[in-house]
Amino acid sequence: GAVQLVEDTSRECVNEMLKLNEYIDVLIPRGGAGLIKNVVENSTVPVIQTGVGNCHIYIDESADINMALNITANGKAQRPGVCNALETLLVHKDIADEFLPRLAEKLPQVEFRCCERSAAYFPQAKNATDEDYACEFHDLILAVKVVDSLEEAIAHIRRYSTKHSEVIITNNYKHAQIFTSRIDAACVYVNASSRFSDGFQFGFGAEIGISTQKLHARGPMGLKELTSYKYVINGAGQVRK
Repeated sequence: GAVQLVEDTSRECVNEMLKLNEYIDVLIPRGGAGLIKNVVENSTVPVIQTGVGNCHIYIDESADINMALNITANGKAQRPGVCNALETLLVHKDIADEFLPRLAEKLPQVEFRCCERSAAYFPQAKNATDEDYACEFHDLILAVKVVDSLEEAIAHIRRYSTKHSEVIITNNYKHAQIFTSRIDAACVYVNASSRFSDGFQFGFGAEIGISTQKLHARGPMGLKELTSYKYVINGAGQVRK
């Protein structure tokens, strides 16, 4: 095979490539939300959409506190600028008193943007807005919300998720099953870090992208060819080094 590099990185060059159906079989945009949006909306060449990573973690009332702390810290602080980093933390009200003060101690370098109920645990917290809950920060910033139930956590994720990677920390098997079945994302984790959403970590070789779309079929199609898949990862506290 051959590798060719296009040295012109201008928007005009990109827009021209979006129309070259005769020469290009597929485009895989890698970059910020603006680039991906432009490619998806304007390309006549087939596109594999690599999604923005507004990734959530939900700390269930049955969660192991130490596991939850380690996975949250790994997901947010190890490499905050990547698409599989955590952006929003949801905490069940029955575990908030024990979990959130310890998280504040563990992540002093993180700016927390909090709902009214969670702000009391973070002295320097800023008030969270809808824009914060929808944001991929790419920074040491974490949006926080205390929720009354698993159902409320799922509803929040469904509203703001970019369908990239979502995490639940729980010791309740039924809650884990409900979460993994009702969350629509490429990767859904139980008791493991979202930072594992990576082609190399999955054993696929060098990372190309993390697709958040569902269709890819060629040739004769039946019902099976119209189905998609998602990865459900069950862990026991694993974090990425």
